[in-house]
Amino acid sequence: MATRQEETRRARAAKLDELHERLTGAVEQLVSGPDWARALAFAARFRSRSFNNTLLIWVQHQGAHEQGRVPEPFPSYVAGYKQWQALGRQVEKGQPGYQILAPVTGRFASANPADAESWRRLGKGEKPHAGEVVRSKMVGVRPAYVWDASQTTGDPIPEPPAPRLLEGEAPAGLWDGLAAQVEAAGFAVLRVPHERMIHGANGMTDYAANTVAVREDTDPAAQVKTLTHELGHVLLHGPDAEEARQHRSIGEVEAESVALMVGAAHGMDTSGYTIPYVSTWAARVDGKEPVEVVKATGERVRKTALAVLDQLETAQIGDGIPPGLDRDATHRENPAHVRPAPETASSRRVASLPEPGARPVPVPAFQGRGL
Repeated sequence: MATRQEETRRARAAKLDELHERLTGAVEQLVSGPDWARALAFAARFRSRSFNNTLLIWVQHQGAHEQGRVPEPFPSYVAGYKQWQALGRQVEKGQPGYQILAPVTGRFASANPADAESWRRLGKGEKPHAGEVVRSKMVGVRPAYVWDASQTTGDPIPEPPAPRLLEGEAPAGLWDGLAAQVEAAGFAVLRVPHERMIHGANGMTDYAANTVAVREDTDPAAQVKTLTHELGHVLLHGPDAEEARQHRSIGEVEAESVALMVGAAHGMDTSGYTIPYVSTWAARVDGKEPVEVVKATGERVRKTALAVLDQLETAQIGDGIPPGLDRDATHRENPAHVRPAPETASSRRVASLPEPGARPVPVPAFQGRGL
């Protein structure tokens, strides 16, 4: 007869399998430029969560809307059951939560933190030895639940001011903030009169000269979009990826996707962005299933866009966390905010469905050209 612990373990495994199938189905829907653009614009609104969890929230909320359980096709804020209670709101009776992947963490100790093999996992209640450093690390994932604000009732949720842009206008301070990040990476920012000076492109990253050029005969919004695209190349790509020259299209998709997410986080209209056909480049990466390529690329783009946004002092839309909530508590529910455990013999057994991106899909060494 199975013990209660074994039954719990089987139930968790079944839920993880269900999440895997749901996530795979959501990723498989990203087969065209418009689909990819919509997914990334949505992810920009929920950028505090991993790309996997963003897709899981998206597809489950869409299903809830089709069933008439929520009024709007897109969620506004999502949080856990107790987090909503902390904000004076209660999940309505009969409203099922959206399953996401939350981290399982362990405590590790080491007297020599620089040596990855020196880390050992502490048992429950075990104390470290004198002089040891202790860190919490992610060792796996588990199913968790969140609810959209429309599934709750109670105290009103404060709405922070959102940026509003006129057509063609650039968000205040965005160009300067992006340029500072380009320069911090060791590249000079150049403005050129027209595209003929950069081989017909809107922008170009030259890794040999360490320059980023942007044409200045377009409106300010287009210029900051192009500069963000080139910053994506600077942060994600470079001359070291020799083995992947054949996959240049991945680099262009990633750079443009970073631009789309950063723009969407500032309320910029992304409908005119050019997103290459996703299924084509994803299917051409040897040794990788297209679904895995898309998942890894999506998470890499999200992390890069988040790093860019975190360094900007510009007015940005919310990130899906209800105002007033303990952000650290939310991050503890999100695998993307927890560092992986050190590679030791005792900590290599990791639960299924880890976040993708541990082994980056190679991208080519090239002169990045803005779309």
